Amino acid sequence: MDYDVLFQPVRIGKLELKNRFMMAPVGPLGLGDADGAFNQRGIDYYVERAKGGTGLICTGVTFADFTVEEHSCPGVPVPTRNPHQFIRTGREMTERIHAYGSKVLLQISGGFGRVSIPEDQGADNPVAPSEIPHRWLDKTCRALTVDEIHHIVAMFGKAAAIAKRAGFDGIMIHAVHEGYLLDQFAISMFNHRTDEYGGSLENRLRFAREIREEIAKTCGQAFPVVLRFSTKSFIKDWRKGALPGEEFEEKGRDEAEGLEAAKLLEQYGYDAFDVDVGSYDSWFWSHPPMYQKDGLYLKYAKAVKEIVKVPVICAGKLSNPDLSSQAVKDGWIDIVSLGRPLLADADYANKLRGGRKADIRPCISCQEGCMGRIQNYSLVNCAVNPQCARERDFAYNPVLRPKKVVIVGGGVAGMEAARVLAIRGHKPVLFEKENILGGACVPAGVPDFKAEDRLLIQWYVHTMKELQVEVRLGAAVTEEMLRAMAFDVLIIATGATPRLFDLGKGIPVYDAKSVLKNNAAGLGENLVVLGGGTVGCELALWLRESFGKNVTVVEAQKDILLLNAPLCSANKDMLAALVRFKGCAIRANTVAKQVTDTGVILHDQGTGEDSELKADAVIVAAGFRSDNALYQAMRDVPELYAIGDCRECRNIHQAIWDAYEVANHI
Repeated sequence: MDYDVLFQPVRIGKLELKNRFMMAPVGPLGLGDADGAFNQRGIDYYVERAKGGTGLICTGVTFADFTVEEHSCPGVPVPTRNPHQFIRTGREMTERIHAYGSKVLLQISGGFGRVSIPEDQGADNPVAPSEIPHRWLDKTCRALTVDEIHHIVAMFGKAAAIAKRAGFDGIMIHAVHEGYLLDQFAISMFNHRTDEYGGSLENRLRFAREIREEIAKTCGQAFPVVLRFSTKSFIKDWRKGALPGEEFEEKGRDEAEGLEAAKLLEQYGYDAFDVDVGSYDSWFWSHPPMYQKDGLYLKYAKAVKEIVKVPVICAGKLSNPDLSSQAVKDGWIDIVSLGRPLLADADYANKLRGGRKADIRPCISCQEGCMGRIQNYSLVNCAVNPQCARERDFAYNPVLRPKKVVIVGGGVAGMEAARVLAIRGHKPVLFEKENILGGACVPAGVPDFKAEDRLLIQWYVHTMKELQVEVRLGAAVTEEMLRAMAFDVLIIATGATPRLFDLGKGIPVYDAKSVLKNNAAGLGENLVVLGGGTVGCELALWLRESFGKNVTVVEAQKDILLLNAPLCSANKDMLAALVRFKGCAIRANTVAKQVTDTGVILHDQGTGEDSELKADAVIVAAGFRSDNALYQAMRDVPELYAIGDCRECRNIHQAIWDAYEVANHI
């Protein structure tokens, strides 16, 4: 497909961009220093995306103020905390970004408000437009005073002026979107004020208008200011988001009000809109997991594009260039915003422009390395790209004396090890007992909503060929075979085997992996899935959606996804909601005792009672055991490593990171 339209120049105000790609703002946790400036890791991270060909870089969120809502450092940068340090580090970063012909915006926020992350900023004394419930905590937020609002507005002007001195080409306002503080002011569900900042839509948008006016005072009207803007909230109640296709009453901003707001905000002087949908109460819209469709924001961006004259930017699972280029050609959007895809591959734009689409490492929407780590560890990284946000410290270490490295196991851990070793100059040989590469990722990628897992396997297979890695398929390696080989290093990546239970004789009992590999053949209509972790819930959802099976999930914990759940709340919450919404039954606090000829005997741990659930088959999704027998047998090898599930059963993220760490230091 012709992607030339993506590499045509475009303007935001007087700012000309060399192409239609923008790096979407992703929370820069771990990229700031104790003075509220960018650390070296942050500078390298953004410069790498400019080097990769991205026309416009937008930083993750920084904060205008740190007094009304406390923001600790190091963490997210705060330009006004120590302007001299921010200008020094910012200037270093912007000069390097400009060297590649890219432009850069600083994203500035007024604060979290009721959605402050408990482990991070503003959670001790949360603020909001009114006295409303906190998103995560059992607390009521206090209402901001008018003086505090005026103070935040003034600090926006100062922060923008500092950014301009630091060489930034413009500002993105971190609102009115996703339910942050400025969005809370704009939405009547959250804003119960009776002063000039509450009531009518114009009053609720007054905060955003005054910020734009203040930046014009400190930086000039021509200094570009982009607005991150959600046209629809998808909130059906406090802390409850609506699913795709679900009928519900919108409690947040509906699309009609969103479009009216866009008209007003354009009048207020905003130079472009970065359009999305969702909120923290419906976080799986703002940070779409693999269960959401590609391009999920496009129709909302199109609606905005039809009523405004300024450029419209859009993100939301747009890594497929066929989809994004068509959206630009059709006039739905002007600029394609890539967040997670640029974490997975900083060279996305250059590879596409050079006709190397197959070389682009895909994002798998797992959110383990990005949003999950931001939420839990205050770090932004990437599951499939261990170098992301660690570019300098995790650069490839070239070798002076190549070694022959035997790798047993062709899953993602084995392939990642082979990839890194080959790039560094070693001579890896990869053995895989199956006739295809991919390991556990092959059955895991069977459901329609796991298509990105399949793309990752394709990328690894392609990369093995490009790097001329010697791959031997259908090769079940034994200890005897290894003893007869000559090698310098041995890496065992033999994965794991499913855990099974002895449930006696009766209806068939399968493991999740075999059901996925055989495409659910011969299972019957009424199925019981034992285990309510990620694997069990995804399996139940697939069986229900793709085959119309009647599925009951049996979980020993008090609810599903309390153990072995996705790290990111967006993925976890959406999966839990989808399983129920699609009609799967849940039997929590329950264990299976034995199968019968007609079903399975279940024990309710709450009541202590046993009952039979009629079923045609039972599928066990209760985790895995490391397959490390070969590793144990070869413990006398001087340089020996176990990686991936062979070392410890976890997920793709940790398997790839294990492999990279080991392979880059051999």
